[in-house]
Amino acid sequence: QVQLVESGGGLVQAGDSLRLSCAASGRTFSTGLMGWFRQAPGKERTFVAAIRWSGTFTYYADSVKGRFTISRDNAKNTVYLQMNSLKPEDTAVYYCAAQNPVSYDYDYWGQGTQVTVSS
Repeated sequence: QVQLVESGGGLVQAGDSLRLSCAASGRTFSTGLMGWFRQAPGKERTFVAAIRWSGTFTYYADSVKGRFTISRDNAKNTVYLQMNSLKPEDTAVYYCAAQNPVSYDYDYWGQGTQVTVSS
């Protein structure tokens, strides 16, 4: 089992920055990618960014490329999402997820953290 706890959300103005954190515990060595997803009101959950616990691989949704940066601290078992130049359309609940390396499904999810960007 893997447990994920997000933090760092809040209310900001357009153009501001926020950094989200995802603290992982449990069998983190058994996971594949670590990902960030978001769900806006009335919309489906969508992919934002992903990273591996080792190596340099990262991947971003086109909508956040150049503004968001995903990173990790292996010593702290924590994944971060640095969000710059925030836009009102970035408003959503942001979720951290851990991928099953066999099925490639994101099997483990955090509880989510709200990010609200005012115009």
